[in-house]
Amino acid sequence: MSNAVRDAGGTKPASQQENQLPPFTVGPHSKRLGIIAVIATFGGLLFGYDTGVVNGALTPMKADLGLTSVTEGFVVSILVVGAAFGAIIEGGVSNRLGRRRSIQMLALIFMIGTTGCVLAPTWQVLGIFRFILGLAVGGASAVVPVYLAEIAPVERRGSLVTRNELMIVSGQVSAFIINAIIYQYWGDHLSVWRYMLLVALLPAIGLFFGMLKVPESPRWLMSKGREDDALAVLKLIRSPERAEAELVEMRCLVSADQKAESASWSDLRTPWIRRIVFIGIGIGMFSQFSGINAIMYYGTQLLSNTGFSADTAIMANTLNGLASMMGVTVAVIIMNLINRRTMVITGFCLTTTFHVLVGICALAIPDGVAAKPVVILVLVMCFVFSMQALIGPLTWLLLSEIFPLRVRSFAMGVSVFMLWVANSIVAFAFPPLVEGVGVSTTFFIFAGLGVLAIIFMVRMVPETRNKTLEHFEEEMRQHGEPTAAGS
Repeated sequence: MSNAVRDAGGTKPASQQENQLPPFTVGPHSKRLGIIAVIATFGGLLFGYDTGVVNGALTPMKADLGLTSVTEGFVVSILVVGAAFGAIIEGGVSNRLGRRRSIQMLALIFMIGTTGCVLAPTWQVLGIFRFILGLAVGGASAVVPVYLAEIAPVERRGSLVTRNELMIVSGQVSAFIINAIIYQYWGDHLSVWRYMLLVALLPAIGLFFGMLKVPESPRWLMSKGREDDALAVLKLIRSPERAEAELVEMRCLVSADQKAESASWSDLRTPWIRRIVFIGIGIGMFSQFSGINAIMYYGTQLLSNTGFSADTAIMANTLNGLASMMGVTVAVIIMNLINRRTMVITGFCLTTTFHVLVGICALAIPDGVAAKPVVILVLVMCFVFSMQALIGPLTWLLLSEIFPLRVRSFAMGVSVFMLWVANSIVAFAFPPLVEGVGVSTTFFIFAGLGVLAIIFMVRMVPETRNKTLEHFEEEMRQHGEPTAAGS
């Protein structure tokens, strides 16, 4: 473990200051905080819609652009590749320009990428603009949770950051529903897929103009020496007494950080920073190796493979979207009541159990038995619900909480980059796995990865609930790893 680091200027440690914070009260400042969170999470809505819309748009897209199986896979997966690079690039950009301006810039990229995809004359052009759209998706996945965590009071940080996951899932479900409606009325048009993609332009415009009205992250302002501006923002979203108290906390940590160089790969030489970045990478990658996006991308095909007819599989797949929405809704309700570690470990135990059950049913129930696809659908829905109630929201919340201010953007970018790499591996591997070894073995593989995830979460993941970002950072500096139990 690293040696304890003394607070600069003799200021009391953040852990002591955190206990003296005045309570977060309800008033005009709390309403302003809620509005700011809604605007920022339009980035999550776009994330969800742009990753989910291709599910329904792919069939008419193939007919219109003459896609082969190879070019189809390229068009689908290139957005995920762009998202990986967008996540790691956005870390440095948001550190230089600020969280607010970065999100606004991402809104412009969303608009450019969407417009280019809608007007694309060939699959090659579509691929280019899908990659650009992926840059915005990945960037939003990295910076929006950080912004929400940095403006949120410690008492409401869990539910506030989890709203972004709710918006991501809402975007995916909206894509399924809107695709079905558009296809119902304009399905005979060869370019119907362009209408489906065009819908994403509306929230992108809303995000751009909405971010003109919201304040910058007070923690980012403090890191740039703009203390008066940081206090002004805090007074917008806190009571005056609470704003002053939080400013003292931030001043303590920023004072120490200003003596260090800017965040870079060299920071990984510091043991406690290297450890926490490793934890962030593990959280991100294991969340994707759960297989959730295999269901989001290929749910209809999976249900067809288990015995549903093509038409029934399309209808049944909407139930996975419903289970996802219900799970995130539960997460928002319980997020501030249960320790983070408890939720994420329980979540992986449940998802791993359902992977095993899906594998057993796919193997043991003979093909042609009417109950087989129904049983597997129910188990998959239970998996999706467990994932979205306990793991999905915790992934983004923990990533937004665990990194120290000075390396937060850099470390978040690296972790989310690896998250998207894992996402792309699942996206590429799932169809050939199901075709090559079958549904049962594929889910047994996910179960094996789930066991590794449980071991990792138990041994490595810290508790962050009821700790201010400054308190948690001070704990990491002093002890190398924080206590597992929430304070």
